[in-house]
Amino acid sequence: MAGTGTREGGRPPSPGAGGPSPALHRWLERLCLVFAGAGGLTIFAVSMAVTASVVMRTVGVGGIRGDFEMVELACASCAALFLPLCQLKKGHVMVDIFTSWAPERSVRRIDGLWTVLFAAAWAALAWRMWDGMQVMLDYGDRTMLLRFPVWWVYVPGVAGMALSAVVALESGLRQLAGLPEPGAGSAPL
Repeated sequence: MAGTGTREGGRPPSPGAGGPSPALHRWLERLCLVFAGAGGLTIFAVSMAVTASVVMRTVGVGGIRGDFEMVELACASCAALFLPLCQLKKGHVMVDIFTSWAPERSVRRIDGLWTVLFAAAWAALAWRMWDGMQVMLDYGDRTMLLRFPVWWVYVPGVAGMALSAVVALESGLRQLAGLPEPGAGSAPL
């Protein structure tokens, strides 16, 4: 049974038997945390800059030039950095009304299939973001006030979506192989 960490016949699954290794999962988990941490730190830094800009305007010193551009750039670039951790923790919306009656093993396999398809969608999004980044690089487009190259905003987006694809593929293959979730029963991050 998938929920008990055993395969049919009561045997525990051997690591790497028909699915990704636990070491790969731990490595991906750490990488997802680094991505989310980088996104969080960037958003925090920009929020502090905007706060400073507002305070400066209030006291009559004048704000930080391009503060709204910093917010736009940070939000656009960092949103994708949180997606891999969301994928790892299964934080995406899931509709299970059609499978609520099915046995747990069947639900796990169906979820695995959909997660692998989701990995393909993440990969397609990463590929299209890469193409968009190439177009912005070729145009040499820059922001109006800060003169920041727009293509740089695409880099975290491509990286976040590519990592989400790898995480979804690892998770989907694990589910399809009937392997237990790594760290099942342990405290959340």
